[in-house]
Amino acid sequence: MTLSSHEVRFTLSGIEVAGKAWGEPGGLPVIGMHGWLDNAATFDLIAPALDGVYLVALDLPGHGLSGHLPAGGYSLWQQAATVLQVAEDLGWKRFALLGHSMGAIISGILAGSLPERIIGAAMIDGLMPFTSEADDAPRQMARFFNSSLQLGNKRKPVYDSADKAISARVLGGTTPISREAAGRLVERGLMPHDGGWTWRTDPQLMLPSPLRLTQRHATSFIENISAPTCLVLANQGVMHKHPEVLARIDAFSHLQIHRVDGGHHLHLEEQAASVADILKDFYTSLS
Repeated sequence: MTLSSHEVRFTLSGIEVAGKAWGEPGGLPVIGMHGWLDNAATFDLIAPALDGVYLVALDLPGHGLSGHLPAGGYSLWQQAATVLQVAEDLGWKRFALLGHSMGAIISGILAGSLPERIIGAAMIDGLMPFTSEADDAPRQMARFFNSSLQLGNKRKPVYDSADKAISARVLGGTTPISREAAGRLVERGLMPHDGGWTWRTDPQLMLPSPLRLTQRHATSFIENISAPTCLVLANQGVMHKHPEVLARIDAFSHLQIHRVDGGHHLHLEEQAASVADILKDFYTSLS
């Protein structure tokens, strides 16, 4: 059965959060979280195949159709708190997770810190955040302060067509992405401006993090996950050039790890069917 989506909105404390939902409310409750600078459309290809799942995929604050936070408001744990607020609004005391990239990292933080609330977690090409050690904290904070002061002088680009915005996303992204996949994300990420189009994304999301978790911090969250956890790694994704990171991931014996050929956005490209099959089996095992 092919599932169609509908738009959802949540009025939380001080912010409106948008999203897309697939499935029926009686299905396995799953909250979806996209990657950095992406949006809920990241699950457009795999969500329709997840029978028996009620997936609520969010535009995290600052992304897509959701509102923006005040200055200094973005962090992994703040975004995780938003996910919990949505779960409360839905009346979900226990629920499962689906995350890509940054969304996968947020999934790890939630599953590791509140294991009693998480039924299971599926992560696509992401697990732990970039880390740095305590001695680097002053330099990292200085980068954040200096970049924050310069933010007001920067203007968002304006494109005279959506097609040019798609080209900019393909050419300017931090990871390779196909034009078709970029088009799905850009459609939800643009707004009219000065006779053209510009990004809805909050410019604050481009700032460096004021603080980073240490390696031990990041590892402790994953070690504390007790719910079933499925990790889909892209063989040509963001981690394939970092064997030391892959070695750390392999050391987590409680994770179900699936390696699939494809790039970082493999779930939104031609490998989507393979990813969907893995996720379908995983979520079925939770029911």
